Amino acid sequence: MLFRMRCRLVTCLMAFMLALGSHAAAEQDGLVKISTPNGATIQAEIADTTEKRAKGLMYRESLAKDRGMLFTFAEPQLWTFWMKNTRIPLDIIWMDGKKRIVHIERNVPTCPRTDDGCPQYQPNDNAIYVLELAAGVADALKLQRGSVLKFQVPS
Repeated sequence: MLFRMRCRLVTCLMAFMLALGSHAAAEQDGLVKISTPNGATIQAEIADTTEKRAKGLMYRESLAKDRGMLFTFAEPQLWTFWMKNTRIPLDIIWMDGKKRIVHIERNVPTCPRTDDGCPQYQPNDNAIYVLELAAGVADALKLQRGSVLKFQVPS
């Protein structure tokens, strides 16, 4: 009986270590798993510094349908985005502190301008998170204002 209890304990510890390892690996890769209301998963890079937020998805040639970039901010505001030097059309999704979608700009086109005259996109409500996805993904996932996404931002 004692042997069985030890085996169960070892099995539980191994399962815990594997789960912890996969979570740590995702954080080390800089990716956050985002779950949508319909059960789809998006692996998002984190843009949590001024430099990362400024660069965003600039100069990328493609973005897989299950990938994105999650911008995190210290406080909710009407965060403005633009497509300067972004080579792929995007869906831009603003969320509040409860991870509820407050605004979506769908199929935002690239901006070929070399000056700072690219159009700017802004929500009508304050947001603390912004998720960029490949154009068309928000519709494919049936995301809309009021939908809640699930994710854990690394500390």
